[in-house]
Amino acid sequence: MAINVDSVGNSGGFTPNFKPDCDDRSEGGTPSTRYDYIQKAILENGYPDEACTPYYHSNAKIDNLQVTGNIDGSGTCTFPTFQGNINVQSWKGFDIKHPNKEGQRLRHICLEGPEAGVYIRGKLTTDNSIGEIKLPEYWKNLVDPESITVSLTQIGCSQDLIVIFVDIDKGIEVHSGNDSSINCFYTIQAARIDGEPLIVEYKGETPAEYPGSKDQFSISGFDY
Repeated sequence: MAINVDSVGNSGGFTPNFKPDCDDRSEGGTPSTRYDYIQKAILENGYPDEACTPYYHSNAKIDNLQVTGNIDGSGTCTFPTFQGNINVQSWKGFDIKHPNKEGQRLRHICLEGPEAGVYIRGKLTTDNSIGEIKLPEYWKNLVDPESITVSLTQIGCSQDLIVIFVDIDKGIEVHSGNDSSINCFYTIQAARIDGEPLIVEYKGETPAEYPGSKDQFSISGFDY
C-alpha cells in the first residue's frame, strides 16, 4: 500500500493527511537466485479501516520454479515453444524406478511408425486344427478394417498356420495346414480410422508448418 501525504499548515505547525493509494502495481528490482517459500501475509487485529484491501496472487510470474512436493490443479497448463536443453530428436519415452534392482532406473523409448497404430497380442491354443481370435469390440469404428494385419508365431512344432479370414465383427479364423492342433502366439495390428491420415513427410522448419490438422497431434517439445 502506498501512502500519499499532504502537509497542511496551521497554528500547530505540520499536520499529515494520509490518503491511501490502492492501485495494483507491478514488482521490480534485482532478480533473486534463492529458492525460498512464498510469504503469507498476516492481517492482525487493528488493521486500519482506511487502509487498502490487500491484493492476493491470482497470477504469478517467476523465472525458475523448484517443487519438492506435489502439484495439484484443475486448470489448463499452457507452455510456449520449448527452448534450450531439449533433445532435438524428441524421442518419446518414460523413465521409472527399476522394478527389481535397488538404486537403479529403467528407461524405454516409445515405438514409432508412420500411422496411428493400435495392437493386441496373446496366445491361441486349440484341441483341433481350427482356431478363432476375437477382436476387441471397441475396434469397430476405431480402426480401419482394411488395415488389420496378423502375425503368428508357432510354439513347439510346425503347424503350417494359415489365416482364413479377418473380419472386424467375426474376428480372425486360423487353420492348421497339416491338420494339427494349434499352439501359437499372435500379434494383431491396425491403423486408427478416427482422424485424417498422417502426413509423414512435409516441408517446414518447425511442427507449426505441418500441412494437416494441428488439433489431432501432441508433439513432444512443441506448443502450437
